[in-house]
Amino acid sequence: MSAKIKPAQGSPYARILGVGGYRPTRVVPNEEILKHIDSSDEWIRSRSGIATRHWAGPDETVAEMTLEAAGKAVADAGITADQVGAVIISTVSHFKQTPAVATEIADRMGAGRAAAFDINAGCAGFGYGLTLAKSLVVEGSAEYVLVVGAERLSDLTDLTDRSTAFLFGDGAGAVIVGPSDEPGIGPSIWGSEGDKRDVISQTVPWDGFRVGDVSQLPLAEDGSLKFPALRQEGQTVFRWAVFEMAKVAQQALDAAGITAEDLDVFIPHQANMRIIDSMVKTLKLPEHVTVARDVETTGNTSAASIPLAMERLLATGKAKSGDLALVIGFGAGLVYAATVVTLP
Repeated sequence: MSAKIKPAQGSPYARILGVGGYRPTRVVPNEEILKHIDSSDEWIRSRSGIATRHWAGPDETVAEMTLEAAGKAVADAGITADQVGAVIISTVSHFKQTPAVATEIADRMGAGRAAAFDINAGCAGFGYGLTLAKSLVVEGSAEYVLVVGAERLSDLTDLTDRSTAFLFGDGAGAVIVGPSDEPGIGPSIWGSEGDKRDVISQTVPWDGFRVGDVSQLPLAEDGSLKFPALRQEGQTVFRWAVFEMAKVAQQALDAAGITAEDLDVFIPHQANMRIIDSMVKTLKLPEHVTVARDVETTGNTSAASIPLAMERLLATGKAKSGDLALVIGFGAGLVYAATVVTLP
């Protein structure tokens, strides 16, 4: 008789134990954006709800912002860095293809020989990382997992593009996922619609710079080569987010056995205030549900937006430990991830 594989022995459940965030020191108001595009503060606010955003300085790299947020999350969870068994970083703006920035973070934070890897799931990246972390804890591959969304989207912003110049911000948000005696992270409703992959994309792939004829590449008015930037079909993204993602959010509630009445907090990806408000209406969320609207002062920080919004709600007392929160991320791919969590 052949030997049998020993079953994994992890925790029966997992939950978020701590949260931390980092926002760059530089605050950029709409007036600064208006130096580059023909628009107005009123138009930007009415279209997106954004008044200011944070942009990173030269020393505020993806790695440095991640370390700041991670350190706060570890402290908030009441553990030490050497107890972290896996580090998951979600980012689209760490420009070194390899090695993963997660390996640098694991080393510098003192996580020893923790498993470490990056994921690229756009604005759903935090949800993807949370799903993986939960699985690792329950399966027994790691007792504690660090999940970070970290972005320097100012590096991928075309300031002359009237449709996107005002949207993006920088920052990092982190959580520690660990063992729990009761469910603290619900079933994940995640997936992709790859037929819409061109709706949000990078203007030029990196290998496009190998082209010998620079006339085939985007050029600025002075003839210099434009760095790749993020572009999107705004109306298509808006309709998809409002109508399709509200369905996904409802599926996450149903999968967790939760109704809108049971919720305390709603933390959607901070893409656009109009999208957030439309989702609240479609989901028929009661007035007692606190809704994250961090986008007003933080902008769209992609994978960092949900943990940053979560951290701010807890820090300001608008949400409290033990609250039930519906979180949903959606973006480039097009990809999405939604679940119900108990706040740390």
